[in-house]
Amino acid sequence: MTTVRIPAGWPATEEEARAVQDELRGRVVLDEPGPPPGTGHVTGVDVAYDDGLDVVAAAAVVLDAATLDVVAEATAVGRISFPYVPGLLAFREIPTVLAALDALPCAPGTVVCDGYGLAHPRRFGLASHLGVLTGLPTIGVAKNPFTFAHEEPAAARGSWSPLLSGTEEVGRALRTRTSVKPVFVSVGHRVTLADACAHTLALTPTYRLPETTRRADTLCRQALREATAGHRVPD
Repeated sequence: MTTVRIPAGWPATEEEARAVQDELRGRVVLDEPGPPPGTGHVTGVDVAYDDGLDVVAAAAVVLDAATLDVVAEATAVGRISFPYVPGLLAFREIPTVLAALDALPCAPGTVVCDGYGLAHPRRFGLASHLGVLTGLPTIGVAKNPFTFAHEEPAAARGSWSPLLSGTEEVGRALRTRTSVKPVFVSVGHRVTLADACAHTLALTPTYRLPETTRRADTLCRQALREATAGHRVPD
């Protein structure tokens, strides 16, 4: 497990964080299809918090995209790097997520985040932020649709409806299990929306949420338990 310090110069206020989003948003690449679904590596990242102890744990789990077998995994733990502000959650997570990705012994391939990319009020959620900083293809797959409107997709697995900000499609509500609540998919970086949905379906053969998210969620929670056992807090 890697221990992470808050980076020097990391934004400390909402104004500073929004300025960083404004600076980086223009670097998002939207005209690349990304790796074909079911090929290479696909990596899930997720975080768990103990706000009382000021600790965040991140996990990165690499799967073989064809078999969904675990290829590698890594964790990182550190202090929470930003207060809770809706729309700025990436600033609480990015340092430890980057450290977990850096600790992997192999290339992560496409990265799937438990959160948003373009389906974000400022069009720059965690998946986009992480993609721009790493240069990796990234996808956001969220459990809930944030503030955007959508019609319910048809009941069959694979059905979808646009996630809309006015008339702009910022993502899709995608049914990964028949007659089960959809997930909310958006482009992060270097992936098209159609391919982001195809990746998501390839990662959900059994459950509503992608296997990447399920594996990373389990691992980051385990890392948090270990980091806070006996109230031991990382420096």
